[in-house]
Amino acid sequence: MKLGMFMMPYHDPKRDLHQALHEDVEIAVHADRAGIEELWVGEHYSAPSEPITSPFIFLANLIARTERIRLCTGVINLPQQHPAIVAAHASLLDHLSRGRFTLGISSGGLPSDFELFKRKDGAERNSMMLESADMILRIWQQDGPYEIKGRHWDISLKDFVVPELGIGTVLRPFQRPHPPMAVSAASPSSGSVRLAGSKGWGFVSAHFCTRPIIASHWKTYLEGCEAVGRTPDPEHWRVARVIHVARDDAEARAYFEDPDGPYHDFWRYLIGVLARAGMLAMLKTDKAMPDAAVTPEYALRTFSICGDPAGVARQVRELREEVGGFGGLVSLAIEFGDRRRILDSISLLSHEVRPLLAA
Repeated sequence: MKLGMFMMPYHDPKRDLHQALHEDVEIAVHADRAGIEELWVGEHYSAPSEPITSPFIFLANLIARTERIRLCTGVINLPQQHPAIVAAHASLLDHLSRGRFTLGISSGGLPSDFELFKRKDGAERNSMMLESADMILRIWQQDGPYEIKGRHWDISLKDFVVPELGIGTVLRPFQRPHPPMAVSAASPSSGSVRLAGSKGWGFVSAHFCTRPIIASHWKTYLEGCEAVGRTPDPEHWRVARVIHVARDDAEARAYFEDPDGPYHDFWRYLIGVLARAGMLAMLKTDKAMPDAAVTPEYALRTFSICGDPAGVARQVRELREEVGGFGGLVSLAIEFGDRRRILDSISLLSHEVRPLLAA
């Protein structure tokens, strides 16, 4: 099974930002050395608690520091940027990394960013994402001049196209016809997953998805593939979970379930964000659950995997049996707390859990 790591990242906003960001870099480098295949990095403009404002910049900083890990935007929120900017930045990162790049995209993820960029309407964001993705691909498929008209953007470059001077064409990517693309998925029967199936893209079921929602993603992906006669590929499907591995099962659980520990704090944060945004229902396994029942303890039981290597492997196998045979497991990066435990968990996932999953 392919292993990945998703870095929102989440930090206590009272921590020193400079130190926190450099700890993110340390974790990413360690993941590469441990053999993790993919690193997915989020994009948030208005949250010091999730401080990476540009996955492109953060991932570019890792190119010379890492050797094998695939550098993936997780994600670029397309309604918040002009399609030509995304196409150009992605192409540059693809060249600098010699093709170690995947472009993950979405319609947006953080309510404060929606407000900042005046993108509160969910249907409008989805429409913008679809249009932007199409424009990015069209830009990558041709040299200038461009005349690409849409409802949200109008891309025109025709009056100053001088091929003999190398002017008038947006940089095209290193990988041909273009870098792999992927979408994030959080809602049941996600339209983004259907799009991924029809386009041959990958998709990542979010770490806060309930198991029925995760299972719906594969069914929706199959529908997207079937609509265009494409053969479905489980390698395109990744499932994200909050995972902690330690050599001793009791030790793992004690740290994981500590009310003052980083995992408990992470779920307290995410529950608070979703509650404030009126989106707490997406965490409920039963629609009749009262909001007060959605606690960090509930989330640790419902969305997380914890234990020694054998226990974690067993839980991953059980998850696959219930939701379907996903080809990639993505562990949420926890960037604060006991550094030794954090780095050991990454190493154990790669070196000890993975072989058990392959057995």
